[in-house]
Amino acid sequence: MEKKYPIIIETDEDGILILSCPLFKGCHAYGHTMEEAMQNITEVIELCAAEGVNIGNNIYIGLQELSLGA
Repeated sequence: MEKKYPIIIETDEDGILILSCPLFKGCHAYGHTMEEAMQNITEVIELCAAEGVNIGNNIYIGLQELSLGA
């Protein structure tokens, strides 16, 4: 059975893509392209799942953006 994992995608000041899976503590990967970053995060998720580094029974719900007055 195929499992789906949420991925957070960010970029740093140099344009490097930073991908994280919030279901696993410390599950991050980097890449210069989306293809490279996705391949890297796939490997990291597989390692995290195999090692059982799950952060618990948390269920990922989503992201919320907060606006603050200037």
